[in-house]
Amino acid sequence: MADFKRIPYGISNFKQLRRENLYFVDKSEYIQRLEDTDHFLFLIRPRRFGKSIFLNMLRAYYDLNEADNFDTLFDGLWIKEHPTPEKCGYQVLYLDFSRVGGNINELEQNFDGYCGIMLDSFAERYKRFYPEGFPQAVKGIKSARQKLNYIDSVAKVAGCRLYLIIDEYDNFTNAVLNEQGEKVYHALTHATGFYRETFKQYKGMFDRIMMLGVSPVTLDDLTSGYNIASNITMQPEFNMMLGFSEDDVRQMIRYYQSVGKITREEDDIVEEMRPWYDNYCFSEQSLATDPKMFNCDMVLYFIKTLIQSGRSPKQMIDPNTRTDYGKMKRLIRLDGTSNYRTGIINEIAQKGYILGNIEESFPAERLTQPDKFVSLLFYYGMLTFTDTFGARMKLGIPNLNVRKQYYDYLLEEYQSIRPMDFRELTDSFDEAALYGNWRPMLDYIARNYSETTSVRSLIEGERNLQGFMNALMNLNPYYLTAPEVELNHGFCDFFLMPDLMRYPMVEHSYILELKYLKSDETEAAAQQQWAEAVEQIRHYAEGRVVKRLIQDTRLHLIVVQMRGHELQKMEEI
Repeated sequence: MADFKRIPYGISNFKQLRRENLYFVDKSEYIQRLEDTDHFLFLIRPRRFGKSIFLNMLRAYYDLNEADNFDTLFDGLWIKEHPTPEKCGYQVLYLDFSRVGGNINELEQNFDGYCGIMLDSFAERYKRFYPEGFPQAVKGIKSARQKLNYIDSVAKVAGCRLYLIIDEYDNFTNAVLNEQGEKVYHALTHATGFYRETFKQYKGMFDRIMMLGVSPVTLDDLTSGYNIASNITMQPEFNMMLGFSEDDVRQMIRYYQSVGKITREEDDIVEEMRPWYDNYCFSEQSLATDPKMFNCDMVLYFIKTLIQSGRSPKQMIDPNTRTDYGKMKRLIRLDGTSNYRTGIINEIAQKGYILGNIEESFPAERLTQPDKFVSLLFYYGMLTFTDTFGARMKLGIPNLNVRKQYYDYLLEEYQSIRPMDFRELTDSFDEAALYGNWRPMLDYIARNYSETTSVRSLIEGERNLQGFMNALMNLNPYYLTAPEVELNHGFCDFFLMPDLMRYPMVEHSYILELKYLKSDETEAAAQQQWAEAVEQIRHYAEGRVVKRLIQDTRLHLIVVQMRGHELQKMEEI
């Protein structure tokens, strides 16, 4: 065993984590809150937020077979000193529906087979509480639904209390929805769909149920068959139950500093991670009270790399998140008519936010309705609560990790209109960052915008120009590219803030003011707009925060003016 707690990246088995003395962020205080809330609960969080390890902890806490191991498993955790009366009081059936897969013709058989195996295992684990021959009787029953009925009847006679935990309850149904379409999904969850019928059996069988997933669609379709659960997804008392707070992250850094595995300054590490992994909030009521949350897996990925190599990851985004990006693309193209949803993606990418309200659940047949797409982006972690605006919520892009996914999608859209060779652009990034020669970079963007919009005139316009520039600027590794940043009581169009922690050789930073003229605007209007832009950008540069953000680099103020899809004027002020 290592002489320090290793990072549990990719490990969701609580007993393994504790047995091998891996680092664990203690969330056990929420056990009491969950018990006080209701007996039947479900919660939705984005992928990579620690759902599986949390459920695995619940499994170990409530499993009466773990009573003798409780002190060892929970030593040093909050719940060890504050146990609830329900501790080690249940026989736990643990189901992970991410293990169910296959094509649509095999899905029911695979679902039944997986559940059957888990029920057989359940019978074996708890056989000492049942009549002799109980495991053999369960194994001899053909279908999982019949096994459930049998276990239910025998458990009631024996006076056993049962706890059902389901991880990724929506995994395979959402996969079917994304890949097969709405009609297939509807068949699964409505009428006599096997999935819906299985959930009907859970009612009355289990004393407690806890389910976690990614989207609210399945639960809404199941409510007529399973209408007993309380949705705690946006309740403020559970806002911080999953994910890492900044305090969690700092404690982790301090631990690895104390054992000599990290030598960098704590503040530097947090400030490097924050723009990439932080800023999630899942409850409107928590906006003013709770700190924002970090993505768990991303933090573990960063800290693990830092411990192993002594340096930050060269790629701040964990390559494993490409699967998340693929899911977003399938959502956009769900019904083959993606224009509206692509428009939403464009608006969010260009502005950094969108106004709307989040629906707690909705059935599959309403999934393709325009107002549901924003809610799905929220549940998938592509948007988060950032503020209120009248009766609506301001839903923003949480961080650069997510922002890159939006921009990657826009780039694919632009590339489908007209392919671009990015080698020239990559060379121009070196020129701008290292030598202050910004013109090749902006010439490339302006030229390609002109050639792309001349093919597809529908993307011409101020917001679409910003989206195009955002998408291409996002490829620049030297800067944290932030659109519409508040500088000196105004919002600049682009602030290229040097990422000096990862690229200390950068010597130049930029504020860009982007102006758009319609093709038929007069020359007088163009001159007036230019004068206003010059005044604005000078005002931005006078802000005290700018001097702090650019550090020792030289700041360039660039105004770019486009007329239609053609470059009108571009100068350094």
